[in-house]
Amino acid sequence: MRIGTTEVLLILALALVLFGGGKLAGVGKALGTSIKEFKKEVHSEDSISEAKGNSSHEN
Repeated sequence: MRIGTTEVLLILALALVLFGGGKLAGVGKALGTSIKEFKKEVHSEDSISEAKGNSSHEN
């Protein structure tokens, strides 16, 4: 079962009515910041793993 465009628009409209524009914008900004930090940490962990993997191959 997939969520279509109509369902997504209905959910967004309902959220806008329930929370209001200002609150919804704040939630969106916080969510975007959280995703950005998560991606940064994942990339950082990948770099650390590669550095450890490369140093073990040198020995």
